[in-house]
Amino acid sequence: MSTKSPECWANDANARGVRVEINADNSLLLPHDEFVFAELKREGADQTLRLVFVTHEVLVSGQSLRRIETAMQRMELSLLTTLPSSQRALITDGQPVIHKIVANEVQAPQKQQSQQQHTVDKEHHLD
Repeated sequence: MSTKSPECWANDANARGVRVEINADNSLLLPHDEFVFAELKREGADQTLRLVFVTHEVLVSGQSLRRIETAMQRMELSLLTTLPSSQRALITDGQPVIHKIVANEVQAPQKQQSQQQHTVDKEHHLD
């Protein structure tokens, strides 16, 4: 029997991207070179880590997420996945625990700008 505690994240100095396992049937592979910024907020006992990439925004909810933020800062984060509630008691204090992951596709600013320009062009044609 393994004495290693379960982990919901992985760190690899050679990683070129982050595999985000949203659930058993859905995962994303987001390249480090498309990482834009991170934001960590405390909400009571829990934390929310927002990771923004060029194409996706990933919201990670859990506890002790600072280590994950630091791994992303170093471009070494290689895996994010939720930890089943049945395994959370096996995690030692201070270790990251991910309860929930939500990933949303980001609308590219170029598309927004193009849509705004198109609207302006139409307005000029009406004059």
